[in-house]
Amino acid sequence: MIHLGGEAAAIVPLTELRRLRAIERHAPPELIEEAEVDALLTAHDEWLAAGAPGARKHEDVARELLGG
Repeated sequence: MIHLGGEAAAIVPLTELRRLRAIERHAPPELIEEAEVDALLTAHDEWLAAGAPGARKHEDVARELLGG
């Protein structure tokens, strides 16, 4: 993992990136939404495991999670 623009990033082989993009193009919207929720929950679990660094106000997090 690396840090890019203040965010954690990963370096993946180009073939893997292409595969993931193709899956996203062909996946039904419901599956994409489910995957996005799963990714947010995983990020939250990792954040908690790291001791909640840079904890933010509940309202800010709720706004981000609820898409507005």
